[in-house]
This record gives sequence, structure tokens and C-alpha cells, in this order.
Amino acid sequence: MKMKLIEDILIDLKENYIDSKVRDVRVGITWTAVLSRNCGLGYTFHSSREAGVRGAGKLTEKTAFGLAEYIKSWNFTEASKNKNIAMVGHFPHSEEIKAAAKNLWIIEKNPYLGDFPAEASDYLIPKADIAVISGTTLINKSMEHLLELCRDNRVYTIILGPSTLMSPVLFDYGADMLAGCRVINIERMLKKVSHGAGLVKEFKDDIEFVVIDK
Repeated sequence: MKMKLIEDILIDLKENYIDSKVRDVRVGITWTAVLSRNCGLGYTFHSSREAGVRGAGKLTEKTAFGLAEYIKSWNFTEASKNKNIAMVGHFPHSEEIKAAAKNLWIIEKNPYLGDFPAEASDYLIPKADIAVISGTTLINKSMEHLLELCRDNRVYTIILGPSTLMSPVLFDYGADMLAGCRVINIERMLKKVSHGAGLVKEFKDDIEFVVIDK
């Protein structure tokens, strides 16, 4: 499993940003929120054998950089017209994109009916014109390989979703666009995460979408 991307992100953080104390951590059913100088949001992955969170109860004793080390262990319809689209993960409006695209291949680690399994990435992404990759793939350690496939086959690549890390390092690895979010109502966001908020529409008034092009 490739980890160089993650290592480079951590190096960039330490070289270009000021560390800060972690003020709050909320691990919800679907989302995890960390509050330091700003509030960050990421998908909460679950395994069949839950081991709990390392250092639970003491996470606010860490700094933001210290907690970042844990990474080791939104209209695309018009752009999709008559294109082959590889989508890693499920996103809103996929039916609209499917209607406009030449082909839409949805690739999922736990596929639904009509999806392709993660192993199909190596076959489908090289055939795509556009790849839309969930920001959660950084968390499950598959992003580096997916970006490599996109870069080697000159596929226009979008990293998308609330979990997207808005780091320029991702451009170095082949991403063309980062589409994530910024939390604008921190108190309400933390409460919703703690109360088990799931769908993005449940907290759409608490975030604003942010897009950065290469």
C-alpha cells in the first residue's frame, strides 16, 4: 500500500503551516470533526472488528500536527456530456451525470447493484475522460494509486466531497481540481456530528463549498 502521498502531505503541513492545539474532537457515526484553529471534517470509516480510537479521551491534549499523524494508521453534469466518467464513490446528482455522459462507471469498495468493485479501477480509469474521486480515498489509503492511474492516462481528475483535503500536494500527484468544503457554523456542525448526521444535505447550511483548480 502506497504511503508517499500521505508522507508528503504531512511534510507540507509541518513546513508551511503553524501548529495549533486541538480544542475538540467529535467521532460520529458517519463523520468525524476536529476543531483546532479551524474545523475539519472527514468520513468515519467502520471495520468489521472495531478497535476504537487510539488515545480516546486524550485527543484534545494533542496538537493539530500530532492528530494529523493519525492518517498513517460538488455542476459536473455539463462537463460530463458525451464523456466517459469514472466515479470512485457515490455522489449526489449521479443520475443526472449518467444521463449526460457517454458512460458512467461507479466504483465502490462495497459496491451496490450496478456498481463496479474497487478492483475494476485499474481497468476503467484508463478508459475515462474524467475521474471523480471521493476525498475519503485518502483516509482508506487508495488515493495515491488512483491518482497514479489518472496521471499516467491523462485523465482529468477531481477530488470531491467534504473529506477532501485542500492541499496543493494533491496537484503534484495528478489532481486537477479539489472540491471540498469549509465549516462556517462550527458549534452547530460539531453538534450535528455528535448527533449522528449522515447526508451532506443535513449540514449544508453549516458549510460552504470550496473549489481550487490546478
